[in-house]
Amino acid sequence: MAEQTRAVGQAPRTPHAPSPPPADGRGVRPRLYGLDGLRFLAAVGVMLYHYVAREHSSWGEQLPGDVFPELGRSVIYAALGPELFFVISGFVILMTAWGKDVPYVVASRAARLYPSYWVAVVATSVLLLWIWPDGKDITVGQAVVNLTMVQALVEVPNIDGVYWTLWTELRFYLLVLLLVAVGTTRRRVLAFCAVWPLAAAAAEGTQYLAMVLISGYAPLFAGGMLLYVIYRDGHAWLPWLLLAGNVLLAHRDVVPAQLESITRNTAHEPSTTVLTLALLLCFGAVAAVTLTPLRHLRWVWLAKAGVLTYPLYLTHEHWGWWLIQLLYPHLGRWPTLAVTCAVALLAAWALYHGVEKHVGPRMRRAIEQGLRGRNAPAATGVAPA
Repeated sequence: MAEQTRAVGQAPRTPHAPSPPPADGRGVRPRLYGLDGLRFLAAVGVMLYHYVAREHSSWGEQLPGDVFPELGRSVIYAALGPELFFVISGFVILMTAWGKDVPYVVASRAARLYPSYWVAVVATSVLLLWIWPDGKDITVGQAVVNLTMVQALVEVPNIDGVYWTLWTELRFYLLVLLLVAVGTTRRRVLAFCAVWPLAAAAAEGTQYLAMVLISGYAPLFAGGMLLYVIYRDGHAWLPWLLLAGNVLLAHRDVVPAQLESITRNTAHEPSTTVLTLALLLCFGAVAAVTLTPLRHLRWVWLAKAGVLTYPLYLTHEHWGWWLIQLLYPHLGRWPTLAVTCAVALLAAWALYHGVEKHVGPRMRRAIEQGLRGRNAPAATGVAPA
């Protein structure tokens, strides 16, 4: 099986290698619960950033920076939640794709992204078109195009600002598919993580090439991929050296962009030093929960929290702002924030258990069967953690 044999060019394990836990009798590796916890923390951080730091009019005549001056000053750094998501994606998507083929990867990613996304787009469109038209000016046509998740490609605005990260993720998936198509080996992954971020940096200013190569975010994904190589194969100088280079490139891209964005969108002035430390934490946290004894965590509640990450991220923003506008005049700031966060989490739970949990597996099987031909067997191999 693919995960149980050494890939071409794979380095031998060192005595101090953080070797992954062995697969069980069914060939399934234990879940990395720490990654679930990080994903959930990132989503909650983004939610709080949108509620108490990013400027919006739902708190009435006061801006969020005036309503929550102390909390907002700290929460601004949760704006790096998407950067943490991208590092985690680099790790998890490579783990999912290694040893698999194109139909498997296409089916697994489409089934993971689209069911909850479609429901979220419809729900947010209903809110902004008919329930709360003052929340944002959108059209039915824009909502329909948003259902594709590639609206940025045809220059149609996102009906919810958080959707920009999904377009970024989609482009990363396409690059991984190219890697899967030629065959995923350690040597090719290392070469990819060395060349791609540099090419993306060189492509800045060239619209289409920068879009394809995900300029500005490539080092985050590549860093996550390198952490998976170390998790899978053990410590070696080359992946660590490439990881350090990608961290430096990510600092070059992310910190100035976040300085500008946070200053423009909030009432607070971010610290360059704190932003740098927060970016390092994005890489360090993923390394901690995958390369140290924390990878042995078996806290099931982290997995239950982790499954709420995607639906929470998709639905919290405009529905939360609408609810804040309704509640704040009657409850005050802290009860309003607590109730809004609780409702957002409840909605995420309902979306996962009502849609994603049931539709996703069926959709994955249908897509994979369609790509392979109705009578072709599904992909086999050790399931990813």
